Amino acid sequence: MTDGARKSLDPLTQASVTVAWIIVLNKPFYPVYVWYLAREGAAASLGTLIATPFFAAIPFIARRSSLAARVSLPLVGTVDTLFETKLFGPASGTELFYAACILLVAVSFKAEELWWQRCAALIVFLIFVYSRNCIGTPLSVWDRDDLSTLLSLNAFAVAGLTTFIALRSAGNLRAAGLGAGNEHQKHG
Repeated sequence: MTDGARKSLDPLTQASVTVAWIIVLNKPFYPVYVWYLAREGAAASLGTLIATPFFAAIPFIARRSSLAARVSLPLVGTVDTLFETKLFGPASGTELFYAACILLVAVSFKAEELWWQRCAALIVFLIFVYSRNCIGTPLSVWDRDDLSTLLSLNAFAVAGLTTFIALRSAGNLRAAGLGAGNEHQKHG
């Protein structure tokens, strides 16, 4: 994206595009981490790369529709999380990524997009409930030690991602004058 095109994006969309690129750049390393930490599942972890093109499409979607890009990011993340939970199983901690998806919903919408935000939050939650109750047997079988390792890896990854989202999004609503009730927050 050229500098001129990037400047035409609103702060919320710029943040979403940045998060999408961070995910795209980090996706290829996940199978390497799994191979290094839990060698048995390295081949299965290659399945996590399936969502990479969908995350990579978000910056291009943003050129056409900032709202579509901001809706797409948490929803692509949610479907990716569902798939990875089916791949590794709930005990691997992949469901923790739903928290990052909810955070994206919380920080990605303008006040006038309240219904888009509510719908996205509800979709993420319903897919989490489905994941928690109906996911079935994982596609890859892990021993207890490997599951513990995956849980630690995923907890660290979620903490890093949510921290990045919070740091990247800090002040976006206020700076752009987009937050609900912003006129009351100017003095705080």
